[in-house]
Amino acid sequence: MRDVAVVIGVGGMGRVVARRLGPGRRLALADFNGEALTAFSEELGGEGHDVTAVRLDVSDPDAVAGFAASAAALGAVKQIVHTAGLSPVQATAPAVLAVDLLGVAYVLEEFGKVIDSGGSGVVIASMSGHMGSPIASEDEALLACTPARELAGLSLLEPSRHPDAGTAYAFAKRANHLRVRAESVAWGRRGARINSISPGIISTSMGRAELAGSSGAFMRAMVDGSGSARIGTPDDIAAAVDYLLSPAASFVTGTDLLVDGGVVGALTTGQIALA
Repeated sequence: MRDVAVVIGVGGMGRVVARRLGPGRRLALADFNGEALTAFSEELGGEGHDVTAVRLDVSDPDAVAGFAASAAALGAVKQIVHTAGLSPVQATAPAVLAVDLLGVAYVLEEFGKVIDSGGSGVVIASMSGHMGSPIASEDEALLACTPARELAGLSLLEPSRHPDAGTAYAFAKRANHLRVRAESVAWGRRGARINSISPGIISTSMGRAELAGSSGAFMRAMVDGSGSARIGTPDDIAAAVDYLLSPAASFVTGTDLLVDGGVVGALTTGQIALA
């Protein structure tokens, strides 16, 4: 039986990642958009890939648990890449928290129960997690270690604490970093690794929507002032995923890799002039 690679989210990044992981493996794909999921899985199947597709709402913990179990039934789950998420221009603050924060926690916890020895995983977070308002250390501990199904009850997630989708997004992505740190211990007990990647501004449909939105000028100024001075591509992120999933990263777990073209470096050292 072939090993299983799981990709959650079949948007721009997820599609490129799935194509890289697919050869020689069974692919288990999931996405909330059933139409896009079916079209992509049929495309891959027509090219000879072994694909199983499941429509999934990552904000539903029971659905996530069921998907993890069904993926494990296909064979040894060796790789999982979680790319699903909502951006500030796509949803309200509560929806962003439900998908980007709670959804990631559910996936990490449930797949931490089925990941095979020698396996590895990557969560796609965001450079926004490095740029939001500071979080008190005691609150960081709660975000990192509270059982996933209890997270929604934390006062930290109350709507009054997140007045807009942008602040909710940065908070959720910081929580992703913390959650990956904590879950790396549980994954390690199974002989597996888990890390996150924080992309910068990437030319996906989500990234282009953000660039066209109210924060577009701010984002373009960050790109122009960065070391690379360009927008990233899904292939840039997939290359980083390749590394973190590979044996070359066997001593890398519980950490976040910034793949942002140098935006955070330039911004935090005062080298980007923003109005």
